[in-house]
Amino acid sequence: MFEFRVDETASGQRLDVFLTHRLPQISRSKIKSAIGISGARVNGDIEKPSYRVRTGDCIQLNLQAAPESPESMPEDLPLTVWYEDEALAVVEKPAGMVVHVGAGVHSGTLVNALRFHLKSLSAPAEPVRPGIVHRLDKLTSGLMVVAKSDAAHAALADQFRSRSVQKRYVALVHGRLARPRGEIALPIARDRLHRTRMTTRAASGREALTRYRISREFEKYTLLDVEIKTGRTHQIRVHFSSLGHPVVGDRTYGAPAKIWIPGNSQQVPTLSRHFLHAAYLSFDHPGSGQRMNFHSPLPEELDQFLHACEGQTPSARLTVQNANDYNRRSHGVTGSRSERAEKE
Repeated sequence: MFEFRVDETASGQRLDVFLTHRLPQISRSKIKSAIGISGARVNGDIEKPSYRVRTGDCIQLNLQAAPESPESMPEDLPLTVWYEDEALAVVEKPAGMVVHVGAGVHSGTLVNALRFHLKSLSAPAEPVRPGIVHRLDKLTSGLMVVAKSDAAHAALADQFRSRSVQKRYVALVHGRLARPRGEIALPIARDRLHRTRMTTRAASGREALTRYRISREFEKYTLLDVEIKTGRTHQIRVHFSSLGHPVVGDRTYGAPAKIWIPGNSQQVPTLSRHFLHAAYLSFDHPGSGQRMNFHSPLPEELDQFLHACEGQTPSARLTVQNANDYNRRSHGVTGSRSERAEKE
């Protein structure tokens, strides 16, 4: 049990921020967990994390009320490793895989796979996220950079904060867009009525910028090359949904359960995943400063869906083997672990 008295210098801070500053030795996740299950009291009353503390408030925090964060155990899960050195690894997250353990998820995550395949991972404040610098949604696939040391983690996190990391996605959306290229600059916030969703309609939204270019148009869909300049939760999904063009397969943000493709007289069930793939990732190596560029081809199920949309034999696309060769030539990837992981 911890007890604090608020002075003038801290007046106006959120309760969770105040306690995090006063208890730097305790992880932020554990403090938030304690507050969330009524482990914090202000002047004897239970308050929410958003409560603004005032001069003279008596704050009590009971950390015994907070359950310990679940630790992820190594699991021998298939993992494609595009590149690896002593500081970092660039891996491919498949659709359907959660990035790290959390509420109701105790295994089968990317972190479980990383702890099996990689010798070391950075140790951030939250023990459930070793090595994790950024995330992808469960039903989104593609490239992620993972930190293997604390120094690399801090340097990569700085690049994400400064927006020097370039992230491009391939997305297929419903309908036809009016312009061949453009940008969406709508703030994004948590939906107060549906807490698992985000929205562009809240007054308290955070800045979000998405740029896009049309790659291919179909009768009922548009294939896009998308670049995000900010990293908000569900950013691409909520931005295009706000324009009336939800990502194919994304029923959370308005995509239909059944869709039309050429050659079928009736509508067929939609994709079991989102047609959203993190296809390009570029950043500065935290050690050498060299610019690192990685490309990932479309997963087979998305490529096959495009074939069906075309209704004809597709033009040549970047294959997995071509991408492997490109990444090796560009970055000198060697070592048996990367080769074994790619074969898996």
